[in-house]
Amino acid sequence: MARLFESYVMVDWSAASKPATGADSIWIGALTPDSRLKLSFKASNPPTRAKAMEELTELLTRCLKRGDRVLVGVDFPLGFPAGTSEALKLKGEPGKSLRDFLLKEMKDKPDNSNNRFALAARMNRLISDGPFPFWGCSKKDELTTLSVKKTREHGPKDIAEFRIVEDKALDAKKARPQPVWKIAYAGAIGGQAMTGIPAIERLREKFPALKVWPFDMPLAKLDAEGLTDTRVVVAEVLTTLNATNQQSSEIRDEAQVRSICEALAERDANGKLAAMFAGEAKLTDAQKAKVTSEEGWILGI
Repeated sequence: MARLFESYVMVDWSAASKPATGADSIWIGALTPDSRLKLSFKASNPPTRAKAMEELTELLTRCLKRGDRVLVGVDFPLGFPAGTSEALKLKGEPGKSLRDFLLKEMKDKPDNSNNRFALAARMNRLISDGPFPFWGCSKKDELTTLSVKKTREHGPKDIAEFRIVEDKALDAKKARPQPVWKIAYAGAIGGQAMTGIPAIERLREKFPALKVWPFDMPLAKLDAEGLTDTRVVVAEVLTTLNATNQQSSEIRDEAQVRSICEALAERDANGKLAAMFAGEAKLTDAQKAKVTSEEGWILGI
């Protein structure tokens, strides 16, 4: 059975406010064909998001020049809970309008300094006129509309705390998700989403044949025909979905990106990757609409 992809790239993202390497920083793992067309792994640890974007651009350019189709996995949400765009009073298609908003308003400098706390506070003001739903910051970054700690629970009239996929992952005991609204402290993914979504949009501008699943592609089993005009597919993944076989020379983050690349390549070779793009079989039509228009999905859930 022919593979859907020739190369597999995993990005372990970080919202750090200053350059960092080693544990809990950005790692890019690439499993790509060598001169004998045998898959070979290489990892890099760029100190900033700007450098990571340079490396990703160079990597994807090389892969496409060689004729590869590339699967790129990222470990941050590619969307927010349904209703976020409406609550922000953005116009147009929900998911795209929010991505465009973050692309315009997220200021991420070459030295990693960024305005995620100020932007979260502004989004809170637009949504609730108070410190909700975003939360988590140092005391010096605390504002009237952004609190150090979570101020209250989500009510029935609020935007949901979790996306549908995170609720499904929790129910299936496949993950213990963190809410995208949490932008600081251990396990926080909000900062990664706020900085990562604009980064993917910039890659989209550079590579017209790049598509983000499941916004630009169906939430359905993937086949070669569905990839006719697609050279790069970006999908959200969970580093905890696959067992990590850490080698003595690796730190955990490096081992995780390698393990995910290898797991995706193995599933592709065995014909099992295609079905992962269908998502959860028990989703209702209404849930599917939210997933494909605004929330996104995690590959493998």
